[in-house]
Amino acid sequence: MSDKIFRVNMTTLTTCVEEVPANWAGHGGRGLTSTIVTAEVPPTCHPLGPNNKLIIAPGLLSGTPAANSGRLSFGGKSPLTGTIKESNAGGTAAQLMARCGCKALILEGRPAGNTWYSLAVSPKGVTINVETELIGKGNFEVVSTVTGRIAKKHALISIGQTGEMRMAAANISVKDSEGHLRSAGRGGLGAVMGSKRVKFITIDPQDGKVAIADPEKFKAANKIFTKALTSHPISQGLGQYGTNVLVNIINEAGGLPTKNFTAGQFAGHDKISGETMYDRIMERGGKPKHGCHPGCVIQCSQIYNDLKGQYKTSGFEYESIWAMGADCCVDNLDHIAEADSLMDDLGLDSIETSVAMGVAMEGGLLEFGDGEGILRILKEEVAKGTGLGRIIGGGAGLVGKTFGVARVPVVKNQAIPAYDPRAIKGIGITYATSTMGADHTMGYAIATNILKVGGSVDPLAKEGQVELSRNLQIATAAIDSTGMCLFIAFAALDDATCLPALIDLINARFGINLTGDDVVNLGKYILKTERAFNEAAGFTRTDDRLPEFFEYEPLAPHNMVWDFTGEEIDSFWDF
Repeated sequence: MSDKIFRVNMTTLTTCVEEVPANWAGHGGRGLTSTIVTAEVPPTCHPLGPNNKLIIAPGLLSGTPAANSGRLSFGGKSPLTGTIKESNAGGTAAQLMARCGCKALILEGRPAGNTWYSLAVSPKGVTINVETELIGKGNFEVVSTVTGRIAKKHALISIGQTGEMRMAAANISVKDSEGHLRSAGRGGLGAVMGSKRVKFITIDPQDGKVAIADPEKFKAANKIFTKALTSHPISQGLGQYGTNVLVNIINEAGGLPTKNFTAGQFAGHDKISGETMYDRIMERGGKPKHGCHPGCVIQCSQIYNDLKGQYKTSGFEYESIWAMGADCCVDNLDHIAEADSLMDDLGLDSIETSVAMGVAMEGGLLEFGDGEGILRILKEEVAKGTGLGRIIGGGAGLVGKTFGVARVPVVKNQAIPAYDPRAIKGIGITYATSTMGADHTMGYAIATNILKVGGSVDPLAKEGQVELSRNLQIATAAIDSTGMCLFIAFAALDDATCLPALIDLINARFGINLTGDDVVNLGKYILKTERAFNEAAGFTRTDDRLPEFFEYEPLAPHNMVWDFTGEEIDSFWDF
């Protein structure tokens, strides 16, 4: 079964299956979504209009037994930033979509009326169905109801009420193998799916399989690759305490953004730390170690239960816990878990929304530390789409403008994540130069600045930060094309066997002969392609800047400011 492009036109309510164009054939995941967006989406179009497209693409290794290859990429023009966007998530959809022979699913156009639809993907193509029962419902009810309708094994992609209301912080959810949710969180692509009036997508691979050109070579490479991943100490730490192990580490480094980025350390850090969370999970009969997709060998996810030992949330990540915790000064882990669950159900990016809450606190809407107030706003305002709810759901930048706040931590209107760039300068370069607004996953400089993976670059010094971010962004763009989890990068940076094994996996899958240079060139191509789209959309080098308060507000405890010149930041693109 050769891969095809599945295309859905929501204006005409028609579908077709197409051959893969030659210049798309070598791409997958982010490389493919960004290639298609650049080829088919007018850069100046309105993100919620009929000319934007939502591209869904499994990675080059999706659907194979390769370890950690379960990420699915979503691409389009972002309603939040106005830039090109790719966001990826775990769950089961990437593998099952690949098994359908679907290289990419392209959603284009926009229905004229008020009717909502669902899509059913199979190896034969896509069927469009009218949906009435689940409109206005949260993701949890979608998962429960659709699972009841479809007895056979399937994957599910959905949006919550905020996606239906086209809020700029709306995400896209993917069901995992246990019926919980994983989120393609950033950039508001849930609003794009909502603008197409598609509530959910099911994927049934039937008896479809992914062909591997050289199975023996693939098996041998996967064995080496898996060993590299599981033996790395960072992988082992993530498996023990989850990503939330970083709370105490980043707090100690003085880079944990606190009280809307006014300090680098949070007095209540220990109450929300990975170690505390682990103890609570064990006490309540949850799962401290859990994979977000089949085939994950790092297992950094977890199941967090409430006081009664009942399921509350899973994939309880450092970024979400930091944003609702330190940034909003909430030190009650149960309040944060409840908010995480609510945002999963509503279909909201937990970074963007929580940072927006911090800005709202700065603007006097709530007191810092008011976890119950945050829950009330999510339930009574955001879920119901009131004026205030739509402002919060529009992201941190909109909240700052509405309430007259000057300290608004965004780049290209996307909220800055859980590492302060004044104390960890490599990540600041990533925030500034990312083609998609502030995003730690674009070039995770924390690895080398703080965790000393792949060498060591002093987080407080300027030297080496541009080169570090550049190299990591190039590598990450390539990784995002394979369907691999970003966390393979720790082993790839430290273990000489890891990256060659990954390349061997790709070569064995397709019967080709890529080299390390080819992978680097792929990463460079993706970054340049994304930047070209943004420039055509009207973005310039002056958009590659951090908010000015970072330059004049020293950050305790190191009392550092952001001190890179525009010319130094712009040198990032000299490759």
